[in-house]
Amino acid sequence: MRYFRRALPLSPTLSPSKVGYIRLWHIECPTRASPSWDGRGGSQQSWRRSRIVSAIVFSFIVLLFIATAGWVWSLGPAPLGKNLETSHVVLDRDGRLLRAYATPEGRWRLKATVDDVDPRFLKLLLAYEDRRFYTHYGVDPQAMARAAWQLLREWQIVSGGSTLSMQVARLMEPREHRSFGAKLRQVTRALQLEYALSKRDILSLYLTLAPYGGNLEGIRAASLAYFGKEPRRLSLGEAALLVALPQSPEWRRPDRQSERARLARDRVLDVAVAQAIVPFDEIARAKAEPVPKARKALPAFAPHSSDHIVSREPDERIHRLTLHAPLQGKLETLARERAIAFGPDISVAMIAVDNVSGEVRARVASSDYFDKRRAGQVDMTQALRSPGSTLKPFIYGLGFEDGLIHPETLIEDRPARYGGYAPENFDLTFQGTVTVRKALQLSLNVPAIAVLGKVGVNRLSARLTDAGAGLVLPKGEAPGLAMGLGGVGVTLNDLTMLYTGLARGGLVQPLIERQGEAAVVSRRLLDPVAAFYVGNVLIGAPPPDNAPHGRIAFKTGTSYGYRDAWAVGFDGRMTVGVWIGRPDGAPVPGLVGRSSAAPILFDAFARSGHTPLPLPPAPRGAVFAATAKLPPPLQRFGGADGAVSEAPCILFPPDGARLELANGRPDPVALKIGGGAVPLTVMVNGVPLPASGARRTLTFQPDGPGFVRLTVMDARGAADSVMIRVQ
Repeated sequence: MRYFRRALPLSPTLSPSKVGYIRLWHIECPTRASPSWDGRGGSQQSWRRSRIVSAIVFSFIVLLFIATAGWVWSLGPAPLGKNLETSHVVLDRDGRLLRAYATPEGRWRLKATVDDVDPRFLKLLLAYEDRRFYTHYGVDPQAMARAAWQLLREWQIVSGGSTLSMQVARLMEPREHRSFGAKLRQVTRALQLEYALSKRDILSLYLTLAPYGGNLEGIRAASLAYFGKEPRRLSLGEAALLVALPQSPEWRRPDRQSERARLARDRVLDVAVAQAIVPFDEIARAKAEPVPKARKALPAFAPHSSDHIVSREPDERIHRLTLHAPLQGKLETLARERAIAFGPDISVAMIAVDNVSGEVRARVASSDYFDKRRAGQVDMTQALRSPGSTLKPFIYGLGFEDGLIHPETLIEDRPARYGGYAPENFDLTFQGTVTVRKALQLSLNVPAIAVLGKVGVNRLSARLTDAGAGLVLPKGEAPGLAMGLGGVGVTLNDLTMLYTGLARGGLVQPLIERQGEAAVVSRRLLDPVAAFYVGNVLIGAPPPDNAPHGRIAFKTGTSYGYRDAWAVGFDGRMTVGVWIGRPDGAPVPGLVGRSSAAPILFDAFARSGHTPLPLPPAPRGAVFAATAKLPPPLQRFGGADGAVSEAPCILFPPDGARLELANGRPDPVALKIGGGAVPLTVMVNGVPLPASGARRTLTFQPDGPGFVRLTVMDARGAADSVMIRVQ
């Protein structure tokens, strides 16, 4: 093939001097007359051979492509982690870990993302494992070439040359043995991962799947097990250790091989120095940090609530509750400490609720979840128990609402009988005429039953039920007056919910424990004035020993037979309910709400970390007045229908008592009377004492040694008499 120039006129109009030249290619094909033609067709054969070779190479390339495509096709779709089996994780309202559950294979595999770890950990990880992670496409040619050269030079594997993407591919599809085919599979999967996922997603998969020894997988499980903290709060030495472990997780396990773990950690820190990632002085301090020699237990707060939500949402992996982890931990510790002090069979349950939102901030369903003797796995916040006197505030609340009573209304605390039912006070004594305020603060039984007789048992039951409380009566029984003293079953959950209604101005809404759950419309428990009166009375109740007065409105209760002790209280922010008893319902002598449950209630408020907030101000319509300034119908409560006053009874001194003389002269003798219709007449040896009127405690002076007959007669003529001896 050759070319030559030939002059051609560019245009007929151009002059001969304006002639252009163009270069033409002239191709000479061999002919028989050509010098290259040898008569044997040699050049033609060479040309044919080149075409055959080209066809063979092309066919080989096509076949190789088809084989590679078929092999890749046989691998199936790349695992992208969409169906990755991870641990169930229960979080509190701020994202703190409450409890985690192992996978069905028994592995702690907690999902983690780039945002969950300390940025310094990521810097160390990339510097030590994959410096060009953000620039390669799944395979690092430089690292692969270095690994191959080291293999040829040392005749052993010095470095694998694997990228983080290849490691993720290996973790997603683990292989028991190393081989060229396995490595080729990793390369292929790494390329597929890079094509389908972002760098952050690939890094998050590594943070979730990386092995750390034993059954620990992922940075979160390792950080919690070895350091007891989330990976976003790691120190430099801790971060370096967690970078080193996945390369040889069993060989370097700090709980078994602490020295090997330390050396591996220091090598990571040396790489950080070489690449100028961290200042040298920080490296020195990091190398001085101790290596953990034992695993810590993963958090297990609120086990009952966690079990409930996991069983309720089995397909979810991350569950969020409204609980506050710090408060939950403090109340769990409090319950465990107090249960140990009460004895091996006693359990303690508590609920703390935010008044405004109705969200549960802490739920301690038993004192120890793992204590079989205390039936720790039984949720005592949902167990039906007798509430004792804790329903009395709602009895008085209905009385306030109906205009029957005011906190300063006078009411009688005297023996009374309602058919076959005769209520008695806890100490078997009577206070006489007291205000409604004092009757509720001292939890007197007779006045409460008198008010309940007026407002109606069925009305109380209906009001509490409509507010959402599940009241359960003994089988075959109808609501009766004994309901006011605990003759009904209720759960701590529902009782605490009712008390939040008092703190919310009479409005009740179901408790919310799952974050994001829609709030239910509030229901009216009491009108605002009645709810305010109840709170105003309860905040003046005598607190336990060494507890502050006037800061928490609370009420205690003790069920029949000392089976349950209760204390429920609230301030302007939070309501807390406390229950103590045996889960099997057996009696516990001496278990009283005031001395057992109330101190725990006040301690729970103290451990919450908040100063108690004042109760809401008085609503419009509230009346502040002394008894004498109230309207006449409210000055004294008229009593309940059906109540029959008992005959008078001399409570002290008892019949046959002997009184000793002091210095030869008898001291004044106290006389205490119960029951009877006023006015009362008291006689000593037949001689009336000065008119006692409505007084039931008075004194008399014996004449000297000898027998003394004491007699009391009420307004109806009923009488009682005792004989005592003064000596």
